[in-house]
Amino acid sequence: MTKSQLTIIGERINPGFKSTKELFEKEDLTGIGELAKRQASAGADYLNVNIGSRALTDKSFMKAVIEAIQEAVDLPLCFDFPNADVQAVCLETYDIQKALGRIPIVNSISETRWDMLELLAIRPFKVILMASERLENGVGRPNKFSTEVAQVAKRMTEKLISRHGLSADDIFVDVSISALSSDTEGLLQMAIEGIKAISGDPMMSGVHLSGGLSNIVQQLPPKAADGSDLKSQIERAFLTLAMPYGFDTVLGTPWKEYEPLPPDSLILSQFEEIISARGVDAMRLVRKLYRG
Repeated sequence: MTKSQLTIIGERINPGFKSTKELFEKEDLTGIGELAKRQASAGADYLNVNIGSRALTDKSFMKAVIEAIQEAVDLPLCFDFPNADVQAVCLETYDIQKALGRIPIVNSISETRWDMLELLAIRPFKVILMASERLENGVGRPNKFSTEVAQVAKRMTEKLISRHGLSADDIFVDVSISALSSDTEGLLQMAIEGIKAISGDPMMSGVHLSGGLSNIVQQLPPKAADGSDLKSQIERAFLTLAMPYGFDTVLGTPWKEYEPLPPDSLILSQFEEIISARGVDAMRLVRKLYRG
């Protein structure tokens, strides 16, 4: 699988990016529209929309942002808020005609936020399911094993199809990509094993496997000691391991190079060693990788 075979949800309309945060602070709707155009031109299939905590207090700005994006591009949108009231505003504002008849995505739904499916009464949508947590005795618990990830993904998928009328193609399972800089518990290895388990289940055929790829390089220096763009190669290393097992959707920056690394890549072999390690050994290997 190559980049052209990935579905890319453009991540840049998010206050986590300094330049986008400035657009929000200035209420620069024209600039937000231009950012939407840049992502569309770079190959985005959807645009993720997240204005941060302001969405809870300023619904009119949330609506204005959606309208500005839809005036600029005809891509379907992905609404990234773990809050049903905010999602309702997004879905009510969304103009399906301006998206050429394509329905949006609601990101994200988990077993602890299952009530968000009541939003289907507003309009049909696709869903991103968070497989990183489960509901146990009425309490949300983080998943630490690939078997838990696969079981939760299957449980939620079965409910969506049998009770809510969604198809497999409407479902994106987010396996939760952790930051390499702090992964002392093998969560990245768990994500890859979870992808393998889900893709190997016939019942999950047709379901998309996704993740926020930029999460993996959070808190890492942009360059290695030799000046190379190591962050990009780390993202590509994860893709190299995950894509053969059906990982087909990236929440990321569309103009990045999302191509797998060659099999003989030194970065790939070092990445595999890091995610197989635990505790201080994993952190030591990350430092070694950056020293070159």
